[in-house]
Amino acid sequence: MMFTHAITRKPGTDFASGLTSSKLGPPDYQLMIEQHTAYVNTLTLLGLAVIELEPLPGYPDAYFVEDTAIVTPDVAVITRPGARSRRGEEKTIEPVLAQYRRVERIHAPGSVDGGDVLAMEGHFLIGISHRTNKQGAQQLGRILEKYGNTWSSVPVKAGLHLKSSINYLGNNTILVTREFSDLSLPEGYEKIMVDDGDEYAANTLALNGTIIMPAGFPKTRKKLDEAGYEIIELDVSETRKMDGGLTCMSLRF
Repeated sequence: MMFTHAITRKPGTDFASGLTSSKLGPPDYQLMIEQHTAYVNTLTLLGLAVIELEPLPGYPDAYFVEDTAIVTPDVAVITRPGARSRRGEEKTIEPVLAQYRRVERIHAPGSVDGGDVLAMEGHFLIGISHRTNKQGAQQLGRILEKYGNTWSSVPVKAGLHLKSSINYLGNNTILVTREFSDLSLPEGYEKIMVDDGDEYAANTLALNGTIIMPAGFPKTRKKLDEAGYEIIELDVSETRKMDGGLTCMSLRF
């Protein structure tokens, strides 16, 4: 799938007040702004028209726009975030996506974070995590099936979200951490496993023939180079301090 648009949101001055389990210290706001700008510029370089939203007061985690929706070629599914403090973010994303897609929604008691949903062509992996429950996964699965997709659920054994540990690179290839080495994939799919200590590098973003990966992981970079991928590295040190990564910083469609 070639992507033409992306939604991002500028980090607010309260960015450091968001939810995190990281022990890397508080993010530097000015550096966060610089890294955000580099990210948006990279999306533009890869041919995406970027819709950049303003910070959302009172929602420091709203920067991680990916959690608010799952967008396929046919439908935008507005989520019900798993963290109570984030509920409300999705209401600001819905009118933007409604300009481009038919809209459906996840309803209580279901909860879904977009970071737990991995699209692999027409098949979707839905992670069952602290943020995405079985009711939400089943609701999402029924919606995806209605538009001709298949899906399966997988328990999130490590990391905040499924895509903290597993991401699709295109060409029927998955980048995965050791915790998910036994993941069952459709026939014909292959895995590239990141080394121990490189788990954060599993959160890469495949866009229009290029892989965007976090800077500072030469072993994973070498594996991707050897597999023949075009690669751009970005420093996302401040996002990492808030349990975030490259995928969660945008919604692509």
